[in-house]
Amino acid sequence: MTDLETRVAPSRAGALRRAAPALLGYAAVRALGLVALAVWSAARDKNAYTLLTARWDSLWYTRVAELGYGYEVRLANGDVHSNLAFFPLLPWLERLVTAVSPLSYADGGFLVSLFASLAAAWGIFAVADHVYGRRAGVCAVLLWAVLPVGIVQSMAYSESLFTALAAWALYAVLTGRWPMAGALALLAGLTRPVGMAVVAAVWVAAIASFVRDRRGREPDGARITPSTPASAPLPSSADASRVLGMLLAPLGTAGYVLWVGHHTGKGPLGYLDVQAGWRNGFDGGYAFARFVGDKFTSFPSALAGVGLIVGVASVVWLYVIGVRQRQPLPLLVYTGVVTALALCASSYFGSKPRLLVPAFPLLLPLALAMSRARIRSSAAVLGSVAMTSAVYGAFWLNGSGPP
Repeated sequence: MTDLETRVAPSRAGALRRAAPALLGYAAVRALGLVALAVWSAARDKNAYTLLTARWDSLWYTRVAELGYGYEVRLANGDVHSNLAFFPLLPWLERLVTAVSPLSYADGGFLVSLFASLAAAWGIFAVADHVYGRRAGVCAVLLWAVLPVGIVQSMAYSESLFTALAAWALYAVLTGRWPMAGALALLAGLTRPVGMAVVAAVWVAAIASFVRDRRGREPDGARITPSTPASAPLPSSADASRVLGMLLAPLGTAGYVLWVGHHTGKGPLGYLDVQAGWRNGFDGGYAFARFVGDKFTSFPSALAGVGLIVGVASVVWLYVIGVRQRQPLPLLVYTGVVTALALCASSYFGSKPRLLVPAFPLLLPLALAMSRARIRSSAAVLGSVAMTSAVYGAFWLNGSGPP
C-alpha cells in the first residue's frame, strides 16, 4: 500500500482518447439527470435552473463573489451564519467568469461546475485506470455519475471543483509528480475545508516515499549512522521535488483559515468560531449517532434509521475492502479523512451523502468487480441505476435538497 508505481504517462491527446468512453458515458448520465430534473420541475411549476444555481449554498457562493466576505445572517436563536464559512476558490472563479463574459455570478457557478465535473470524471478515470486498468476506470466514473445525489455534480456547488482538484492531485502523487500534487492540493485547500484530506494524502505518501528511497539507498540493507558520513546519500532532485510538493500542499487550507482568524480578530482558531455559528463542528460522530437513534422512537421513521445504518455500514465496508485490496496509500488516507469528516460532523445530517461525493475511491472495489463482469451485465446494472438516480435527483432537488 505504500509503493507508488511509476509508469510512463501517455500524451495529453492519448490520455483524452483513452478516457473518452468514460467521459462520454459520464456526460450521458448527467444529461439524463438534467432532463429528469427539468421534467419534474416543470410538472411542479418550478425552474430547474434556479434549483441548480440559486438555492442553499449556491446563494452563499454568489454572495461571496458579488459582495466579498463579511456578509452574515443573524437568526432568532442567536446563531450567526457568516459567509466566511465558504472557502474562496469557487467565488473567485465565478467572479472571473463574470468579468470576462456577460454571465451572472450564478451562471458562472454553473459553468464552473459543468467543466469541473468533466475534469473530475477524467481525474477519477486517470486514478482508477492507473491502479486497476481502463475498464475499471470507466466503471468508476460511471458509478460516480450514478450516485443517488449525483445531481449535486451539476449544481453551482463546490463538490465537482473539489473532486476534480483532489482526483488530479492523487493522480499526480501516484505518478510521482510532487510539485503538481502540492499545487493541486493547495487549490483544493482553497475550495473546501476537507482540502486537508488531500494535504494528508500528499504528506503521508511523500514521507512513505522518502522512507522507501532511503532504505533502497542503504548498501546491502546496512543501517546508515552519523558515524559513517561517507556512505550517507546526498539529497536528490526527487527529494527536492517531494519537499516542494509537501511545502505547497497545506498553503491553501492554512492560508484561508489563518486569514479568517486574522479577519475576525479571533486568532488561528477563528474559523472554528465561524463554523460554530452554523452549529457545525467535529464531535466524533456522537451527534449523528443520536440523530440515528432518535429515528427508532417511532414508526415509520425507524425505517429511515435502518437505512442510515445500512448506508454507514456500506461506506465502512467499502473502505475496508479497499484496504484489503491494497489500494495505494494516498487513496486510503484521502478517503479515510473525507469519510471521517463527513460522518463525524456534528450537524447538517442531511448533507452527509453530499459530503461523501468527493470520496470516489470508495467506489473502486465496485468498479473493479464490474470491470471483471460481462459487459452486458454491467451495462444493464449501470443503466438501471442511472435511471433511478436521475428520478431520485429530480425528486430530491425539488424537495429537501442538499442543505
